Amino acid sequence: MKFEDLITEINGFGRFQKMILCISFVGRFTLPCHFLLSNFIAAIPSHHCDISSLDAEGIFGNLSREQKLTVSIPAQEDGTPASCHMFSYPQFHLLTNSSSSSELPVVQCQNGWEYDNSTFSSTLATQWDLVCDKKGLNKAVTTIFFVGVMFGAVFFGGMSDRFGRKPMLLVSYISGMAFTLASIFSTSFIMFAVLRFFSGFTITGIVIVSVVLNVEWVDIQHRRLVSITGSMAWAVGSTSLSLFAFCIRDWRWLTVAVTSPLLLSTVLWWWVPESARWLIANGRVEKAHYYLHKCAVMNRKEEVISRIKPEALSIIASDEGKKNYSYLDLVRTPKMRRLALLTGTIWFCVATMTYGISLNITGFGLNMYLTQFVYGAIEVPSKLIVYYLLEKIGRRKTEAGAQLLAGISLMINIFIPKDQWVGRTVVAVLGKGFAVAAFCTIVLYSSELYPTVLRQNGMGYNSFLGRLGVCLAPLVLLLDSFWGHFSQTILCSVALIASVVAWQLPETRDRCLPETIEDYFVKATIVILLSQGSNIGTKTDVGVFNLKESGKFILCSLTKSFFLSY
Repeated sequence: MKFEDLITEINGFGRFQKMILCISFVGRFTLPCHFLLSNFIAAIPSHHCDISSLDAEGIFGNLSREQKLTVSIPAQEDGTPASCHMFSYPQFHLLTNSSSSSELPVVQCQNGWEYDNSTFSSTLATQWDLVCDKKGLNKAVTTIFFVGVMFGAVFFGGMSDRFGRKPMLLVSYISGMAFTLASIFSTSFIMFAVLRFFSGFTITGIVIVSVVLNVEWVDIQHRRLVSITGSMAWAVGSTSLSLFAFCIRDWRWLTVAVTSPLLLSTVLWWWVPESARWLIANGRVEKAHYYLHKCAVMNRKEEVISRIKPEALSIIASDEGKKNYSYLDLVRTPKMRRLALLTGTIWFCVATMTYGISLNITGFGLNMYLTQFVYGAIEVPSKLIVYYLLEKIGRRKTEAGAQLLAGISLMINIFIPKDQWVGRTVVAVLGKGFAVAAFCTIVLYSSELYPTVLRQNGMGYNSFLGRLGVCLAPLVLLLDSFWGHFSQTILCSVALIASVVAWQLPETRDRCLPETIEDYFVKATIVILLSQGSNIGTKTDVGVFNLKESGKFILCSLTKSFFLSY
């Protein structure tokens, strides 16, 4: 009996699986809030040089506020005070002479800045004066966070395959909450940046572990359902962030608000089971039987598991599954190297494109809170459509098609004039919807392609490359200072590249999850043999044959479903 058959008999999507899905939903809800938090906490409000010291000296006399600004700070083209410069001395003649002030002597702000608090009461920019020459540090906050996420993906991917899904999920909950809350007490920007790095490093374990845990506990028919349902947490979190930010204008309290659900997740963790697939693959059949029994009882299938003894589960576990695996196993064989190259490329491209769109909430002329809300809301219909397409046309066509349509949307926006902000926003929202569809699909797709013994390592590796793309997304947006459509051109290009690469992957719809590297090798070999006209395994329930690889014979027993899955 294969594990897929066993999980189906005890109900592959019963109350037990729904419990896991609901618990993981709470933790994953906080992730988009943190990933996009810098849109609000690192925002730069309108500002100009602080002239209160001049006012205190009585230089201005009885002048009104507008007159004080006129004689102290040069005006920009739109008539507002300049953000980074002031006159070297008050120019009182400007009160009676409306001549240009562009040629008058100016200096950089001498006594700090005065900020417009109508939108934000406090941000990182106002906290540490990250404006003018230091305004790039606001973008650096986003990059620093995602560098932490990038390395955290590798760490939690490897550790979850070595120590199990459940313990590493708790580590991510507690450490992510601790570092994030510690960051609000930062006394300097350097301290905040360091704590923000570790926040990203630790909090990424939530999604790395939760995605795999959900997939490994359900049967084949419900994998797409749990994947799409779980990803809805991103839509809910992304939409809720705009509401949180609208109601809470102080960056410290906003950080606390979006982190608080992790406290509930930590409490609910006690009901999270370990992955039975991982336990069996690592030879821990007694513990696997314990969790399978809990699953059967909750799903009211206790009579099924009562007939299966722990010793019987050892038949499912292979000798290869008892080995320790690392990221090096992703490149030891040609087929695994090819798989890692293809999925890694797609993750990098789709992450760069998705976050390049998501982090640009002020580039279309709309209110930033409304833009964030619409960006989050578009994820819901996008993922519902993906749920239908995954079954109708399969993973590969859905991924490639979503990437292609996202690339076309970005291409269209290049040719729309920037003053037509309504049209640009509509196209950008459609592009975001297609990008989310591609991201949602590749997460499920990748978890189905990698064998159980390497699934967390594979997801960690892919997430690493994905977060590398996210790190570059803020820097890509800065390229618009050289040419207004530079960032859109780059994002369009990576989307089209990902679409082409996605066509090179095998389809996984209705396919059993491979448990070991040997499983993956056997399935790939069947594809080659069938393509060469071999009639192995046709019209038989069980086929036994020998394969020779590097002088080593492998005895494989393959069920009919094994053949039909490829």
